[in-house]
Amino acid sequence: MNRDWQQAGTAVDALRVERVAKHFGAFTALDGVSLSVKKGEFLCLLGPSGCGKTTLLRIIAGLEAASDGALFMSAGDAERDVTRLPASQRDYGIVFQSYALFPNLTVAQNIAYGLKGRREDKARRVTELLAQIGLPGIDARYPAQLSGGQQQRVALARALATSPSLLLLDEPLSALDARVREHLRREIKSLQQRLGVTTIMVTHDQEEALTMADRVVVMNHGVIEQIGTPEEIYARPASRFVAGFVGQSNWIDASSAGIGMARLGDLLLAATVTPPRPEGHPLTLFIRPEDVQLHANWGPAGTQVTNTALAHVRKIELLGGFYRVALSVPGWGGLQLVADVGRGEFEHLNLSLDRMVPLSLPPARLRAFASAEEGA
Repeated sequence: MNRDWQQAGTAVDALRVERVAKHFGAFTALDGVSLSVKKGEFLCLLGPSGCGKTTLLRIIAGLEAASDGALFMSAGDAERDVTRLPASQRDYGIVFQSYALFPNLTVAQNIAYGLKGRREDKARRVTELLAQIGLPGIDARYPAQLSGGQQQRVALARALATSPSLLLLDEPLSALDARVREHLRREIKSLQQRLGVTTIMVTHDQEEALTMADRVVVMNHGVIEQIGTPEEIYARPASRFVAGFVGQSNWIDASSAGIGMARLGDLLLAATVTPPRPEGHPLTLFIRPEDVQLHANWGPAGTQVTNTALAHVRKIELLGGFYRVALSVPGWGGLQLVADVGRGEFEHLNLSLDRMVPLSLPPARLRAFASAEEGA
């Protein structure tokens, strides 16, 4: 189902994408995508391979032509239609996954490649940019003499050399190892904030999107599923796809039992069911593993409606700063759930395999989706 996320453009919008579509023969890569990007914002296009995020970035860059729709970029207090303009006439810098540095040019020559003016001014700009990316004094080196992380920073400096109004990043960190990737995430975000440059980054890595972006655009099959802050995307997913793609999830088959209620077999659970569904309507309940609560002691439910039950501990995995605990709940028809437990809480609970532990699902964290096909 396509969702119209068009937003009214204003004078402060750096970019406005209006119902952009892209067809490759019978295949639709983008299906009427609309969004706006504020000046100085860091926006992430997030989604699985083939969702259309890279195609959208290439259309914004002018490297691909839209089949339909329009694009507008800011020009002072006004905006100009860049839909049919070539890439050379659009004011942006771009960094690719493969760095795309010229191997036969020095670092200084690579960074200054797009600069015009006197040699002294170019040299001054190169020195300034190398300081900004934390690599002063490497101007005479060649790309082959640099690590992958250093090459990517040089590519970033080259993209920023002309002081573009828009910075485009196409999976810039995916070719790097985990430690370097984490370090560069912080470096790029810090640099973007210092310079205030409007940035659009394509990524399939949800951790990158959640830690770097001011807003995240989640895409799937050529449409936008949700636009929101990282907190909104993670805590209040707008569709089953977003809930499943971003973060870990528990899914529970149930049915509607009135306002704020769901039925699991013969039991009633309090849940966030919005919008309300008719009695008996099939639901899929969703809760994050960290929201599943485990208790040291069993207490009386005190009501017919309870979100608490006893669970068997079936598996325990240590994942650095927390434990992931697999559970089965006999009283809920053998329901399988996963709970993420902090190290301190794990020790307090004294968890071990095959032990019975009280478990509860907070109603505010237990959200209902209509079915596997429908959104929230």
